[in-house]
Amino acid sequence: MSPPTDGAGQRVLVTGASGMLGAAVADLLAGRGWDVTVMQRRPAGGRHREVLGDVRDKDAVERAVAGQDAVVHLAAKVDVVGPWMDFVRVNATGTRHVVEAVRRAGAGRLVQVSSPSVAHTGRSLAGAGAGPASPMRARGSYARTKAAAELFALMADSPADGLVVTAVRPHLVWGPGDTQLVGRIAERARQGRLALVGPGTALVDTTYVDNAAEAVVAALERIEDARGEAFVVTNGEPRPVGELVAAICRAVGAPPPRLHVPRAVTWGLGAAVEGAVAISERVDRLPTITQPPLTRFLAEQLSTAHWFDQRRTREVLGWQPRVSIDEGLERLAGHARR
Repeated sequence: MSPPTDGAGQRVLVTGASGMLGAAVADLLAGRGWDVTVMQRRPAGGRHREVLGDVRDKDAVERAVAGQDAVVHLAAKVDVVGPWMDFVRVNATGTRHVVEAVRRAGAGRLVQVSSPSVAHTGRSLAGAGAGPASPMRARGSYARTKAAAELFALMADSPADGLVVTAVRPHLVWGPGDTQLVGRIAERARQGRLALVGPGTALVDTTYVDNAAEAVVAALERIEDARGEAFVVTNGEPRPVGELVAAICRAVGAPPPRLHVPRAVTWGLGAAVEGAVAISERVDRLPTITQPPLTRFLAEQLSTAHWFDQRRTREVLGWQPRVSIDEGLERLAGHARR
């Protein structure tokens, strides 16, 4: 195994640093001596040099990448609904812009932050490794476009041409300040709209945000060993989804779910909701539905096991999760109290 790269004096661009994980990655890199620039659409007023722009804008990406020694690409459209082309432009075309800019600028190293959903075809994943990304078989617009993005990024890996690429797939990242997983669970629980699909016994892996950030940084610092490959990152503590959701609710002071809905019913409801979303996107007079209560993808995620074999990830990246699920829940509760 190669020694990790020393960040001192090295310049790195982090895209998507306005999100919870991107911000944690940028802060961690700076703490390890990297000279950090962040690219995002709106000013954040943080402690890192900012380049304002959108990954859909090829020229903006090239300006941000110029002069960098490495790039960590997190910017993405993360949602369960929305027009297909919105996902394509951000996730697929945006990644193409990043890869081409890195190649032209001679930045040399690229970490593509992906998702385990790129290899999830709807069936349970029990002790699975990082299977191949599949734009055709992945479920939903987000997963399909992220799969295409990961494949394009990894195909650019070419040490002979001075570019090394790796992909990291953090799974269900959460922590204090999370507006995605934690925020949506808390909101729906407080509104009395949170239900479990089936008995809630499917085993699910998640990743505390600090652990995910450390894995992404480890992938950059050990990219010579990790190049050309994708690595799933989780806490390695699979828990029944019902138990996990209830624990998050308790941590943020929301009532745990008591309602269980059969999977077949949620599948049908999800299909109906997706139909309503599609109509709202096409008819100008109707308000667009941006946060549907249920989709078929969500029904699958809440009722099928998805936990992963972490041995390859930990061996190559030289990484171990430091914050357990229980400690993470304590931190989440402390944040909620404050």
